[in-house]
Amino acid sequence: MSIRSRDSLGGRAAIVGIGATEFSKDSGRSELKLAVEAVGAALDDAGLTPDDVDGMVTFTMDTNPEITVAQAAGIGELSFFSRIHYGGGAACATVQQAALAVATGVAEVVVCYRAFNERSGRRFGSGVQQREPSAEGAALGWALPFGLLTPASWVAMAAQRYLHTYGLAPEVFGHVAVMDRKYAATNPAAYFYGKPITLEDHAASRWIVEPLRLLDCCQETDGAQAIVVTSAERARDLRHPPAVIAAAAQGAGRAQEQMTSFYRDDLRGLPEMGVVAKQLWRTSGLAPSDIDVGILYDHFTPFVLMQLEEFGFCGPGEAADFVAGERLPLNTHGGQLGEAYLHGMNGIAEAVRQVRGTSVNQIPRAARTLVTAGTGVPTSGLILGSDG
Repeated sequence: MSIRSRDSLGGRAAIVGIGATEFSKDSGRSELKLAVEAVGAALDDAGLTPDDVDGMVTFTMDTNPEITVAQAAGIGELSFFSRIHYGGGAACATVQQAALAVATGVAEVVVCYRAFNERSGRRFGSGVQQREPSAEGAALGWALPFGLLTPASWVAMAAQRYLHTYGLAPEVFGHVAVMDRKYAATNPAAYFYGKPITLEDHAASRWIVEPLRLLDCCQETDGAQAIVVTSAERARDLRHPPAVIAAAAQGAGRAQEQMTSFYRDDLRGLPEMGVVAKQLWRTSGLAPSDIDVGILYDHFTPFVLMQLEEFGFCGPGEAADFVAGERLPLNTHGGQLGEAYLHGMNGIAEAVRQVRGTSVNQIPRAARTLVTAGTGVPTSGLILGSDG
């Protein structure tokens, strides 16, 4: 897809299977086993077998190589395998890669997956540790000496500028946290099932890095999620109504870095998500008013507000009121703040459930869902819709 013109991918591929392990703080098994369980569950959900699969896509920063997962899951020959960079920014891009392979005939059935023991094993929230020197890592050298060592500290810089620009207080971020936990409380798969919070709870939670409190930060999770993609034509003959990929996009902005893009002219927004938004609207032919459910990447609450503004759901500085007014159902699974932090893959699964009509928090007549991937890094997004 060019950032200057409409692409031809929309409508040619669909998500036909979703599968996950339980989400926990201590899985008690290897990341490979988690991946295989999720892949098997997704294939079963689609009504397919390992013999049907000829493509695999995952993230970098993953201990489960495509060929190893294929072997362990009983999948045979592969004609396509790929990895997407930039952590959570890769989530929707894995589906885009799968759709591209299917649409061009490079593969027929592609499985996208993410699996890790992020709580009991390596914790991403612990920040920079024993990092090997690299060209992209050089940017961190301008931030680390000043104590900006963790993702929360990097996001706090942009969040503080956002609040200052629009004359807001940190309490506005609480609307996102409360919304996510409301949906998580009624989702049996969510880690915070049965545990809603109030704005008062948010304001009383301890500071992590001002202006971010504990309840502004997503949880770290053990678990796995897998997604099965095939052609729109084949999808119509499978077990569930397909979630057609109406548009898929990646985006990186000017002066883009990984989480530390502090030398841009403006820190109030997320230019990389703005690139994604323009492409998704152009290719799908849709507008914000056409979206029934939004599944927005919520590793930190401030970036949910900025995403809403980048996509044009509301004006600059207006997103907190937009969320508080529940003008669009958001993160109906509980998000990464409430359900699990699977780097956005569980959000894609929820978008599929909404299109199918099977979410535990089903929105009536949800025909079109917007899904976004990690923010603050080069990122990606999807618009999923029903077939017909």
